[in-house]
Amino acid sequence: MRKWRKAGVFGAQAVERARAMLRQLVKQADPEKAGWALDTLRSALDGEPSAQLLPAVRAVLTEADPELIAATLTTVHAADFAWLSDSGVRKLALLSDSSGGLSSAASAIPPAEEDPWGAFDLFVALSGQRLPELPARTLARLLTWIPLGIVDDLIDARVLDPVHEPWQYRTDERESLYLKARLVPRQVTDDQAAAIQWLEKMRRDAFLAGVESQSPHGELYDLLGGVADGDTSVLKDLEQLLPRDLVLRLRRIQGGALTGTWDRDIADDRGLWRLIFALWEPKAAVSPARSPLHALMALRQAYDLISSGDLQHAASQIGKLVAFEAAEPEYQAEVFNFQAYLLLLEEKLDAAVVALSRIRAIHPQAAANLALIERRRAVPRNDRRPASNPYVDLGLPHASPAWETRYRDLRREFAMDVDMSARLNRAMKSIREAEQEEDWSDLFVLPLDVDLFSLPEEVPISLVPPLAPLERRTPADSPADLELVRRRAIADLLPCLLNAPRRPDHHHRTTA
Repeated sequence: MRKWRKAGVFGAQAVERARAMLRQLVKQADPEKAGWALDTLRSALDGEPSAQLLPAVRAVLTEADPELIAATLTTVHAADFAWLSDSGVRKLALLSDSSGGLSSAASAIPPAEEDPWGAFDLFVALSGQRLPELPARTLARLLTWIPLGIVDDLIDARVLDPVHEPWQYRTDERESLYLKARLVPRQVTDDQAAAIQWLEKMRRDAFLAGVESQSPHGELYDLLGGVADGDTSVLKDLEQLLPRDLVLRLRRIQGGALTGTWDRDIADDRGLWRLIFALWEPKAAVSPARSPLHALMALRQAYDLISSGDLQHAASQIGKLVAFEAAEPEYQAEVFNFQAYLLLLEEKLDAAVVALSRIRAIHPQAAANLALIERRRAVPRNDRRPASNPYVDLGLPHASPAWETRYRDLRREFAMDVDMSARLNRAMKSIREAEQEEDWSDLFVLPLDVDLFSLPEEVPISLVPPLAPLERRTPADSPADLELVRRRAIADLLPCLLNAPRRPDHHHRTTA
């Protein structure tokens, strides 16, 4: 016992703990690296602790993992060995204290050399829930080893931001990608998002690429897909999922449908056109010169009015179309073909010839329509066939195979309308006659190009919220993470292990 007191171990119980600790060190030490140190430890176990005991313990621990270092220093502190410097004793006391006074007590300890990885400062900040007060100098030291959950704690506390680039410090590629997704989401590629199963980004990217949505029913990209399809029933639910600025944008889109007026950035988003066309019911002729959106609406409006038999309003709309001199040739061809059709219905064949002569070089069917008019001019008026195209009378493009279904639907809808029923029956007979004779040459064809009337199949990019950072995936306030930091902080106190025991105080002398 006298020899152990000289070695800084006081009391029989303390000696037994020291012997158990030394046996563990001997068991885990590398014989090739700790030859002399092992001899010293074995000698102490044989009852001969020497002045080299502490240097031997330090030599073994220098090659040990943090777990063994922490376990050893914890035993040294708990058994009250006189092996630690005053600073080490105070810090180990704080690290072993489960009461709530850790943070305030720690503030009394000046910054020390014995915190190479910043673990002590971090433990104090975590225990006191004072992460924002963590010294900035410790961050670079922490990021290479702290658990991912604590990196998330630092992000949530706004201690870490993109400037610190914490992903650069992580050796695990998935952790690195995860941190980039949390802090710099725009820098994460599609493949990287797939690697960490970042579904929100994957769904967003797929939607923007025009891939059919795999988003669950009623979720954001499913509802935005409804907008792209022109489904107005999704708008109320969509507002619940959009950020405030996009909610206001969506309301401006709906409000614009009352007057046919939208900001240029809305009209330029072709992915909104189907929704706008579903909301917008023009009360007057549309000016095609206002925007490409208005140009398409004006053209479709003219066709719809012709198909519905509202020739007066159709003529008004076509008048604005004819005045739209900046239109592309294919667009102008449809416009003058419409004009010629109205003139044909009024039997103003000479004027119809003039209109079609302007476009016969643009579209081959325009030349065929012109030839039909010229043949018709040679037939006495009373002997001429009905002028209208029966497919158009049914609201369908020329030679549409769906005419019979359309005819039956309209007959049911207008069963009590004598004039409409007569018009529908006349159209049906004309089509059957053309099919029987396999000759449609006496039918004025419109539209010339159905694709020109098609609405864009694009997505409403201006309603897609910005990519939000990946949400945290680790548990907050993890006891396991805190314990890991605590043990690392204890292991970092190895420099506090003395080369020779401190002089025993009165308490040690009386209990020896």
